[in-house]
This record gives sequence, C-alpha cells and structure tokens, in this order.
Amino acid sequence: MILHYAVRMSAIFLITAAPFFALSQNVTTPQASPAAEVSQTIGIAKVTVQYSRPAVKGRVVWGNLVPFGWTKQGFGNNKDAPWRAGANENSTLNLSHDATIEGKPVKAGTYGLFFVVNENNTGEIVLSKDYRSWGSFFYEADQDVLRAPIKLADIQHTELLTYDFINVKKDEAVMVLNWEKKQLPVKISFDMDAIVLKNAAEELKGPLGFTWQGFLSAAQYTLQNKTALEQGLAWANTAVAQNNSFATLSVKSGILKEMGKAEEADKIMTEAMGIATEAELNIYGYQLLNGGMQDKAIEVLTLNTKRFPKSANTWDSLGEAFFMKGDKKNAIINFKKSISLNPPENVKLNSEKFLKQMNAL
Repeated sequence: MILHYAVRMSAIFLITAAPFFALSQNVTTPQASPAAEVSQTIGIAKVTVQYSRPAVKGRVVWGNLVPFGWTKQGFGNNKDAPWRAGANENSTLNLSHDATIEGKPVKAGTYGLFFVVNENNTGEIVLSKDYRSWGSFFYEADQDVLRAPIKLADIQHTELLTYDFINVKKDEAVMVLNWEKKQLPVKISFDMDAIVLKNAAEELKGPLGFTWQGFLSAAQYTLQNKTALEQGLAWANTAVAQNNSFATLSVKSGILKEMGKAEEADKIMTEAMGIATEAELNIYGYQLLNGGMQDKAIEVLTLNTKRFPKSANTWDSLGEAFFMKGDKKNAIINFKKSISLNPPENVKLNSEKFLKQMNAL
C-alpha cells in the first residue's frame, strides 16, 4: 500500500513538473552577442534601436558571415531574405512619430530592421511589420513596409556591431550601423514643425493651458521657426490677455512683423517698450545689435539710460552699441559715464576694456 502510493505520487510529480523543466532547462548566463539598445531624440521625436552585438573575432564578415545580397537561410521558410542587422532575435527600429526614412514615409511604430549588403558598397534597408521573429529565418516579403537603397561607407575597424546616430539636427539624423570596416547609414527625418505644433495644441489642453507661459512658448516657436503664424498669433493673443507684458507683447509684435503687418507690429512694440524692465530693454537692444540694426539698438538703449540713469550697465551697453557702429566719440562718452557710477566689477571691466581699445584710458 505504501509502495503503491509512492509510485503514484512520483508519477504525478513527473507529469506536473514536465512543463517547468521544459521552460527552465538552463540558468541565465551571458550571451555571446549581448543585447543592446540605443535611442536618439530628434527634435521631440525619438528613434530607438534594439539589437544584439556580435563581434568580428577575426572572421571575414562581409560576403561570408554576412552573405552579399538576398540569401536563403537554409532553415525556417528558406526564402530569399535580408540580413537580420545584428544577432539573435530581430533587430528592431521604433519610431515615436511618423517619419521619412531615406525619402520614404513610414508610420510611427516598431519594425523588424534588416539590411541587404552588396559587393559594390551598395545596399538596402528593409523594415518589416514582423519584429518578433528570430533572425531572418521566417522573413516574409509581404510584411515589408519599406525597402530603400543605401550607400555604404568604409570606416576604421569596429569590433562589436554598433548602432549610433550622427549629424543630428532639429528634424533629422543619420542612423548608422558600424561593424568591421563598413558603415551602413540611413537618413531619418521628421516633419518636426507639424509634430511640435500638434503636441503644443494637446499640451495646452492640460495644465499648461492655465498659464500664460504655455501659450507664450507655443507662440515663440511659431515665430522662431516662421511657421503657422496665424496659430502663433492666436496663442500670443491669449498670452497677452493673461499677462500684458514686454515678454508677451514683443512676441506678438514679432509674429505680426513676419506676417507683413509692420505698422501694427511697431505699434505693439512701442507699447511693449513702455512697460519693459531695464533688463528687458537691454536684452532687446542687444538682439537688435546682433541683427545688424545698430541705429534701432541705439534708440532702445538710449531709452534705457533715460529710464534708468543711475544704472551703470545701461550706459555700458549704449557704449557698446556706439562702438559697434564705429562712433568712438559717443562710445567713449558712455563708457566713461558708466565708470563714473561706481559700477559692479564686471561692468567696470567691460567699460575699461573698450576704453583701452580706443586709447581713452
């Protein structure tokens, strides 16, 4: 009776334990080709590559370890397939927003990332809706969302396969795969203005929509990038309504000027200067100087000296404006006025520097 019970319990243990042993036959150990992830923010979009990193280990990579062209894998569906662009599972490419890859549109999402490498330093990037497979063994061409030609480049030896991003700009970057002595570059672009404006509209429905700063920052983007000016003006008007200040009025003026409404823009800017602080007028003056509008800068900085005559910094700034115009006589007058007001050390040193350059000290 006892023996029979023991045999029966052993049988139950083997039946119930079988799935466990099938799933957990080995302890976790380091992979020969370690997994990696690299991300790059482009504007406010994000591109992420997940892949595994094989090493060269003295092997011939291109044309041998990675065969040239489309090749049959000898396993799985055994169809002509591209290279898995790494090791182990599919390498994947994730796009946070709709993008343009090598001139072709691709929707936001995650894709299987493949390459084809040819003997003449040309190739293709291939993106597939199937991103969960192992390697290229089960590749199906009808799952492709993109095939685009690329031009390979020769580089210094890179032992571990590495993805990186170069030439990063506001709305584009070049994703590169570097391995052995080849680089596979892929240009990825975004319609960043459209992305930012859509995102701004959504954000302004939340907590930011209860602040004038939120509307002002959205309006500033349209002004700085000369895009969607009508929408920018609407945002600027909301900011002005919540906070009538130099900051909000000057942005509204700038947008109106970009829209060709110079007379209205000048009227708004005059109103803005009438309520500006010393620091705001000073910054505006330097903006005009940097934009090559020296006479207008002198006008604004002169106003600042009249508003704040006891501030050494206002006279120092006006001196710089005259100096940049080439008017040494008035530059010297204003720098000496600055020094006479017992200025902070940094202002004093600046005034003295220019006076020495003009042999006036």
